[in-house]
Amino acid sequence: MSKKQFFLGLLLASIIGGIVALAGVSFLIQPKNATSFDEKQNASFVNLLSDDEFTVPDGINFVASAELVTPAVVYIQSEISYSAPSRGRTNPFEEFFGIPPQQRGQGGRQSPRAVSSGSGVIISPDGYIVTNNHVVEDATKVDISLENNKRYVAKVIGTDPTTDLALLKIDAEGLPFVKFGDSDKTRIGEWVLAVGNPFNLNSTVTAGIISAKARNIGILREVENNLSVESFLQTDAVVNPGNSGGALVNLAGELIGINTAIASRTGSYSGYSFAVPSTLVKKVMDDLMMYGTVQRGLLGVSIQSISPELAEYLDKDFPVEQGVYVAGVNEGSGGEEAGLEEGDIIIAVDGVTTNTVANLQEMVARKRPGDEVEVEYLRNGEARKTTAILKNFSGNTDIVEKVIPKTYEFQGVIFEDLSDSMKEELRIGGGALISSVGGERWSDSGARPGFIITSIITERGRIKVTDVENLLEILEEVGDENIVVLGMFQDGTEYYFELE
Repeated sequence: MSKKQFFLGLLLASIIGGIVALAGVSFLIQPKNATSFDEKQNASFVNLLSDDEFTVPDGINFVASAELVTPAVVYIQSEISYSAPSRGRTNPFEEFFGIPPQQRGQGGRQSPRAVSSGSGVIISPDGYIVTNNHVVEDATKVDISLENNKRYVAKVIGTDPTTDLALLKIDAEGLPFVKFGDSDKTRIGEWVLAVGNPFNLNSTVTAGIISAKARNIGILREVENNLSVESFLQTDAVVNPGNSGGALVNLAGELIGINTAIASRTGSYSGYSFAVPSTLVKKVMDDLMMYGTVQRGLLGVSIQSISPELAEYLDKDFPVEQGVYVAGVNEGSGGEEAGLEEGDIIIAVDGVTTNTVANLQEMVARKRPGDEVEVEYLRNGEARKTTAILKNFSGNTDIVEKVIPKTYEFQGVIFEDLSDSMKEELRIGGGALISSVGGERWSDSGARPGFIITSIITERGRIKVTDVENLLEILEEVGDENIVVLGMFQDGTEYYFELE
């Protein structure tokens, strides 16, 4: 073999090797139908801090973490439409078609749109964003601004009022994101950074320490079914209005919490703030992405934290100073089937100590119906263990997937057909539900998400609406004619507005 042939062979082998290597990397980084945010995040090699880059010279250095996280924290602006009652204004349609006097004035001209703002954290390169439920609750439109000033309109994938969390999605790829850390491993006294948009000041970073864990401050008590989960990380990092939904990260740039609330009498920071721990955030986000709704596994027991006050109230001497007292066990629940009884004291779940109700609620909230949990408890001072299978609200172990109704769009408004259960509950034969309002003609007239259209008043008379297709036929027929839209909200409150 000549030297020329030898060198040509080496060159050819190098080229082929390079192509194979590139193809291999491309194959590895493809997100193959990821079913959790762990998989989505691990499928990307960006936004990860290597051991060489993560150093803390001369004491404490926040620079690396701040530079990593800031591009992945977004500004959220939510539009919330509301209507002010019209006073002293009569309408010929009301008189002619016999709208009862007590219903007059329930509709009205649209007041200026209410706007709420907050923060969010990108948690995958394909545009999934976590924020607080209260940042996007009742929003008709959710605008997202990235640190580089790119703007998007987000879709709300799902919300969970019980943890005050929401999952959004924007149509983008290759975004910077924050990798989930393990909030269980955080320690009191550990340095953390809060990143968000307080007072509309984008990309603000503050520092503090973890002051406490598993805090219950009672801000979610009004949640339906009384199944709120409050097991907050408490920190003294400065958090103010606008920080809601922003990131709480450790010095490795890992997400350990979503900033949610502050302890304040003035509405501004005055010492402490609270974040939903990342272990719970990740589970809720996975549920919302996969099922559209959160899967809650229930132990089925009534519980109270052990305290001297409880001992005095029950006139009992508890064998421990900390733990969770079982005040009652629901019939047919996983707790009953596992042998738990009133008077037991739960001291650990899956090997994790449960000193308070907040501890226990968080551990169980990480599970889904059908999951098993190992429960350690005391009965008459004797330590015992049992395994409980968690159940859902219906008392079985089925996973509940959110039924996504068929939607229709007309003049910027999204309509949905009513479910049979909604029609039965409201005792109506039909109608069309407004799920979002984007068009100026409708939003300026007072149309609001959640409103159910049951009839339309035109110059030719009052027409009942049976479903969305029927509504669209009526709207196409009347064109730009002024009409009155009648109906009710999902709580039965009657309402109307004029579409001009």
